Amino acid sequence: MPNPTSDPLTQLAFSVYENKGIYALLLGSGLSRAAEIPTGWEITLDLVRRVAMAQGVDDQPDWAAWYREETGEDPNYSTLIGELGLSGDERRSILHSYIEPTDQDREEERKIPTRAHHAIAELVEAGFIKVIVTTNFDRLMENALRERGIEPTVVASVDALNGAEPLTHTSCYILKLHGDYKDARILNTDEELSGYPDEYNVLLDRILDEYGLIICGWSGEWDHALRAAILRAPARRYTHYWMVRGKAGTGAQELINHRQARVIAARDADSFFGDLVERVQTLEKTHRQNPLGVELLVSTVKRYLAKPEHRIQLEELVTNETARLLGLLDDPAFSPDGGFSAEGLTQRVTRYQAATEPLARIAGVLGRWGDGSEFDHVMDAITAIWRETSQVASGLQWWLAIRAYPAVLAMTAYGLGLTRSGRWDELHRMFSFEVRAQHGGDTQRIVELLFLWAWEGGATKEIWQNLEGLDRHKTPLSDHLFLLFQEWGRSFLGLAAGYELMFQKFEFLGAMAYTETYEADALAEAARDNTGQGFLWVPVGRSGWDVRTREDVVADILKPDTRAALLSAGFGKGDAEFLGHSITNFGKLGNRFRF
Repeated sequence: MPNPTSDPLTQLAFSVYENKGIYALLLGSGLSRAAEIPTGWEITLDLVRRVAMAQGVDDQPDWAAWYREETGEDPNYSTLIGELGLSGDERRSILHSYIEPTDQDREEERKIPTRAHHAIAELVEAGFIKVIVTTNFDRLMENALRERGIEPTVVASVDALNGAEPLTHTSCYILKLHGDYKDARILNTDEELSGYPDEYNVLLDRILDEYGLIICGWSGEWDHALRAAILRAPARRYTHYWMVRGKAGTGAQELINHRQARVIAARDADSFFGDLVERVQTLEKTHRQNPLGVELLVSTVKRYLAKPEHRIQLEELVTNETARLLGLLDDPAFSPDGGFSAEGLTQRVTRYQAATEPLARIAGVLGRWGDGSEFDHVMDAITAIWRETSQVASGLQWWLAIRAYPAVLAMTAYGLGLTRSGRWDELHRMFSFEVRAQHGGDTQRIVELLFLWAWEGGATKEIWQNLEGLDRHKTPLSDHLFLLFQEWGRSFLGLAAGYELMFQKFEFLGAMAYTETYEADALAEAARDNTGQGFLWVPVGRSGWDVRTREDVVADILKPDTRAALLSAGFGKGDAEFLGHSITNFGKLGNRFRF
């Protein structure tokens, strides 16, 4: 299976998303082909046909072959247009008939913006693309932008360039290198295209130096001035991408090699830009940080942990990442208003996870390799997230219920890291850490606010059963977290062989900590009840129905050394009998999952 990160279209989507506004487009006639605006070659052959038939020549199956036989030369657009339209106005009129849509064209949806034009307009509207360079005379790009309420700065002549807003001050800048079909100053003969005005060259040099370039619909064969500009551009600040159909031509391949451009094969411009905008929008919806950036953060935390003198930098890193997450949670995408749908839940959960992943994985690393000095920093982060997400009191109840999901993720990651390293003192401290309940209530332990069913967002399992593949699961939140941290935990949990046992040990010990809410007498009475109905409620994860793994967990924690360490840490209130009754109570509750 090919590596998905080596796919050039995926790489381009990440580059466009992560480097907002630094990619420029170079669009050629191929972009407008789907709108049935003919290319220069097609106009050339049609001009040959029209001239020949006006002179009484019968229709030919191959007008290019006929022209070669008659003249001894290949049909040449520049030669024909120069002979037929001696003045600029006459040349413009000839082009006008090929480009301007008639009423019938509009009715049949010809010569109007295509899917590619509209996709580009979406990228412009979102701020991902600001500069467009084109060899096209038509106004399809401008029309697509104006349909979205975007008025571009259009430069189609030196006069327009001299009077235009500066490049950096516009939301969209279109440089029409060959002019506009309604302007007499269009460039379309070989002589006219052999070199650009100095003002154009200065602007082109700047764009090619300061921006990445996405090339689509341009053959790279005929426009000598544009080829020269690309060949002389010295810098390679950002990767160039060139969309091709089939195999790149000789001229294009020379430029691709010179610029070390990435080639993206696509069926046509519509599918290329359609796929690109979908991938960029997906990245925007998930707010996913570049995976390499997350790995760098994790590596930095590990490096700081290895040296005590980096304690301050480590604290600052956790603080900054927490602040970054809190800023993301202000996004309107997390508003509690609006209706509920399974698709909406999936998108919202995915966004929460993407925003929280860096901090959660940092917390996991700190749990696994920390020395206790990190405890307050992690709890400060979890508390800050809890407070931020519990401020809103109105909205759709299910959206309100899951607002604290990022805090659940950070708590789970830290707890899993602590469990993996057997740091029972910190694990019990974490479960027992008190924060103020929502809406100004009394303080409660984290295990009573953010752990499985005890968390408001996990109390209604129907919420999580809306996620794909969890509709019939008895513990959908636990199962979802199990799969998520199987991926995230690779950087701090180690080999996956014992992952399931370790994950369920974390959840089981969370349930043991929750049981400490009850008085010893009430717990003992529930444990002695032989009817099968007497038990005290505690949040239960996968160990509720996975009896075999639960038995392995219980056997593991009842090993003398482990049992002694857990009691010393405070589990079971430090009382062996209380811990035993807690385990019995959990088993009774877990048995109900069989029904």
